[in-house]
Amino acid sequence: MSQIALPLTRRAGVGPAKIVLGEGNAHVADALLRPAGWPFGTAVLTGPPRSGKSLFAKWFESSGKGDALDNAHQLDEDAVFHRWNRAQEKGRALLIVGGEPPWNIALPDLQSRLGAALQLEIFQPGDALATEMLLSLAAERGLPLAPEAAAYLVPRASRSYLTIEKLVEAIDRLSLERKAPPTLAVWRAALEAVEGPDEPRLL
Repeated sequence: MSQIALPLTRRAGVGPAKIVLGEGNAHVADALLRPAGWPFGTAVLTGPPRSGKSLFAKWFESSGKGDALDNAHQLDEDAVFHRWNRAQEKGRALLIVGGEPPWNIALPDLQSRLGAALQLEIFQPGDALATEMLLSLAAERGLPLAPEAAAYLVPRASRSYLTIEKLVEAIDRLSLERKAPPTLAVWRAALEAVEGPDEPRLL
């Protein structure tokens, strides 16, 4: 497992300052390192919430390898189309970040251009990536979370980037409220706070 350090200033408790790479997203990092091979110099990045799409976009733009258009699925389609045209005119690689796939585009010209681009999708994390993310997010908060915590939490939690982030937030909050280190009782309470008491989990 590896990490991409990002040139960002992070406020405490506001998302990760680095991207942990694993089986769900390493292919995206590899592609962003080599924009010269993108069809028409364009790549479209989609993925689930809190999966690091915006961080990838900032990292790509700061690398000087090209430009990035974040949250393009929330923008006017004509504006996205004009941004694609400008990138073509300048000969600059363009990373266009959408939301969760599928991204349904109504404008035919934009649909055809983005359909011809390199399609990059971030997938939900597997066990190894989820473990690394959980420990990394805890470390960023200064939260003492041992590998045993990840071994307990990961198999019992829903597999999503958002859930992992919420779990760390809940463990941190409960530890502060109880004025106690994050032990098994805190892990269990955090799981219940995030997943709900009726979710089937391993005992």
